[in-house]
Amino acid sequence: MILTCNSCDKRFVVPDAAITATGRMVQCGSCGNKWKQFPEDESKKTKSVSTTKKIASKPKPVQQRIKIPKKKVKKSNVKKTREISLYSPEYLAKKHGINLDNTEQKKTISTKDRVSFGFYNSLILFLIIIIAFSKGLYFSQEFIVQNFPFAEYYLDYFFESIRNLFEIWKNLISSY
Repeated sequence: MILTCNSCDKRFVVPDAAITATGRMVQCGSCGNKWKQFPEDESKKTKSVSTTKKIASKPKPVQQRIKIPKKKVKKSNVKKTREISLYSPEYLAKKHGINLDNTEQKKTISTKDRVSFGFYNSLILFLIIIIAFSKGLYFSQEFIVQNFPFAEYYLDYFFESIRNLFEIWKNLISSY
């Protein structure tokens, strides 16, 4: 169906199913004029009904609408300023339910003053602690064996495992 605007005579193509039998409010995309549009078939039916009524009753004078051509007014592209900023605390609270309070923000910053190492720094610290612990055991091995003779087996097993790990690491690096 082709619609024509009453004020600016611009034509629009609209699917037939978009306009129902009861009519539909449409708006011109060019000038913004609004009117109620009925389907073409339905308007023909109403005309035929009205002619039958005219036969049965006295004809009433029909006033024709006279189109007065309006001057085309160019709309200036003036951007409307928003009443409220999108990032203002009022807008965020109203639209998204986010409450920004400066006192709460300062409190959260003060609780985050603690130091965080991160994963790799923690891994390096863990390796340094393990190396320091194993070196401490190595230098105090004689003292520990004198006081705790049963610990000699465990210490030998621990240092043998460390030697095996170093051999695996050397072979892994030398193979590349």
